[in-house]
Formats: sequence, structure tokens, C-alpha cells
Amino acid sequence: MNLRRLWRMIRLASALAACMMRFALKRFCGPLTPTQRSLWLQSACRGVLDSLGISYRIAGETPSSGLVVSNHLSYLDIVFYSAAMPCFFVSKTEVMRWPYFGAAARAGGTIFLDRTSRGSAAAVAHEMATRLSLPVPVLLFPEGTSTDGCEVRRFHSGLFQSAIDTGAPVIAAAIRYMPGAGAPESTLCWFGNAAFSSHLWKVLAAPSFTAEIVFGEPRVYADRRSAAESTHECVAAMRDGKAARLGAECFCNQLIRKSL
Repeated sequence: MNLRRLWRMIRLASALAACMMRFALKRFCGPLTPTQRSLWLQSACRGVLDSLGISYRIAGETPSSGLVVSNHLSYLDIVFYSAAMPCFFVSKTEVMRWPYFGAAARAGGTIFLDRTSRGSAAAVAHEMATRLSLPVPVLLFPEGTSTDGCEVRRFHSGLFQSAIDTGAPVIAAAIRYMPGAGAPESTLCWFGNAAFSSHLWKVLAAPSFTAEIVFGEPRVYADRRSAAESTHECVAAMRDGKAARLGAECFCNQLIRKSL
């Protein structure tokens, strides 16, 4: 067995066990608020990244509230974003059935969406509106799936409506992976029909890598379609590296003014 993989497996298992132990102790002291759950998840994800020897860096101002929308490369995005800031995720219900990680997602206050149910979409929209009033961002991956990073797919506008109804700011965000040894980003992406376990097995053996997260400036939109289109353009530009060179906030402002 690859020694790097073995060492990371041991450290990851230890970190995950410690995370759930801390959560159990917090629950023993009484019910946790959604904000407390997001703070627990942030601490847990920082511990996971530390156990794997993986780093991240941030460009732009880290949001403290509002709806953050991002491209989606893999389940690793959740670890990086949670480490960067306390936040609530909107995720598909299938995640609830994942071993360990489903329980961790529930413990961290994730909002689960059943994509086959209109009733679920309405319930999720209501819960998002409630969470948007808290001093913790809600994070959405509006592509609806993870990709290999070659393009940012069209953003589905439906769940933007909660931000429109509450007047909450929408913040564009972009994430990219930078593998070592000149490997393509897609080697770390989880997409298509790849099994979760086989992808994690590969990540555990991969050389240490860095993720970069770029945040744009908060904007309030009049309707969900313009919010989806403007943030998509911003995220695509940040993925191209243009915003990183010119400054995320200024560059996204230029794009938004141009679209208006």
C-alpha cells in the first residue's frame, strides 16, 4: 500500500473520530443552534485538512452572511469552504446515506434537497430564507452537479429565490484545485459515475495540493434569473483567473455593471 495513503488514512480516521466525539460532547451539554453546528463543522473540516496535509488560500473578502454560490468540483469543496468560513450547505438527499459523511452533514446543519420532490424544494426554500437571517452564509452549488472543472455549467435559478425574497446579498465564489507535479485539476475532481470510495482512495494517495477560493462582492438582485446569470458570469471569470489578477470585487463589479 502507498505509504502516503496509509499515513493519511490513519490521521483522517483519528481526525474524524475526534470530530464526532466533540460533537457528542457539545450535544450532551444541550441542543445546538444552527450557528453552533456550522462552527463545529468548520472546526471539523480544518482538522480533516490538517490530517491530510492539504492547504487552501482565499482571495477576496470572506462572507459573513448572505447566499454564496459557487462552481462545484467534488465533495472536497465542502471541506474547503467549511474550513474557510462557517456556513450552511444545500445538498442532495443522497448525501444523507453516505457512511459517516452523511451523519457529519446532518450534524453540521446541512439543508437537504430531494430533487424529485416539489414539496422538498418548497421546504428547502423556506429553510434557506430562515437561515439567511443568521450571521452565517448559506452556500449553494447551482450547477446541480460536480464537474471536471473544464467549464462552469449553467446555474439553476430556482433556489436563488430565497435571497430575492429576503433581500439577502448574493456572493459569487469560485474554487479551483492545484495539484502538485503538474497534474491536471481533473485528477482531483469527482464527477460523472465515479464511485465515492474509489475517488477518496485516489485522493489519499495524491501528492499534497492546494485549493484556491475566490470571493466576489455581495450584490442584491431584483430577480432570480439575473442573479443566476450575473453570478455565473462572475464565477466563470474567476475560474479563468481574471478576477484573481484584477481583484475579485472590482472585476465582478465591472461584469455586473456591464450586464445591467
